[in-house]
Amino acid sequence: MSMEAGTLVNLEIAREVPPNGFFLTDGEEDVLLPYSEIVSEDRIAVGDHVEVFLYFDTLDRLTATMKTPLIILGEVGLLEVVDVHPRFGYFLEMGLGRHLLLPYRHVPEMEELRPQVGDRLYVTLSHDKQGRLVALLAGEEELEQLCMRAPVSWKNLWVEARVYKPLQMGSFVVCDAGVLGFGVIGLIPSHERTRLLRVGEQVKVRVTFVREEDGRVNLSMRLPKELGLDEDSQRILEMLRERQDGGMPYSDQTPADIINDRFGMSKSAFKRALGKLMKENKIVQKENWTYLKEDEEGSQ
Repeated sequence: MSMEAGTLVNLEIAREVPPNGFFLTDGEEDVLLPYSEIVSEDRIAVGDHVEVFLYFDTLDRLTATMKTPLIILGEVGLLEVVDVHPRFGYFLEMGLGRHLLLPYRHVPEMEELRPQVGDRLYVTLSHDKQGRLVALLAGEEELEQLCMRAPVSWKNLWVEARVYKPLQMGSFVVCDAGVLGFGVIGLIPSHERTRLLRVGEQVKVRVTFVREEDGRVNLSMRLPKELGLDEDSQRILEMLRERQDGGMPYSDQTPADIINDRFGMSKSAFKRALGKLMKENKIVQKENWTYLKEDEEGSQ
């Protein structure tokens, strides 16, 4: 058989070569198992068979290790970003003492959507042109085979989710399913985000809808309308109270993208909050500006 980096194989110990280690063979090819890569409690000897993981060492030589990797070819792994190289990309922990490269070309171009150290990414293993191991971001095709359907009881439940594909129209995530399984695929539409989310970021979200046809979920980072209304109204009041003249150049005529950038809420939520404050006689609008009422200013 052909030895391939990224695979677990069972090989025979052909010979020992002090001070380096043991050469293993499949009958056609040999590969070195360095002494430092032996983790067996029992002494191994020529003629024994051992299970090893194949990878390239720092000198780009195919090498064997008895250490257990966090991912192998054909699997999806959740690996932590441990370092960022300004030229090459992101280095991920794979459990071998040597990190796995996720090249820049495989992450979003927009800086705000790129991962940070400490984020964990759903990835698969692949090879570069030289046959060395590299990571690729796992997509829907790989993840859907592992994910489960969300139960109807998830409606309005708050869950932890991790972004696997960040887009302008929304963020695709895998929701933590706990003991139920690997996870549930979900979408946070752009109007339900309070900010942009980067790939690998974990965020707490509320399930707004469970799709009957495939068990996937729609999600929101916002409180339900009846609870979020008070929070949104308070946010607007705090901004007005911080301004010297008690006014701000935003109203129900302000474009949605500006509202989202400045307040972290949708245009409809902003209008509801303004309506509540006007009904409570706390604000007034004049020429696309919003002002505190005089009695409200006096209560600061």
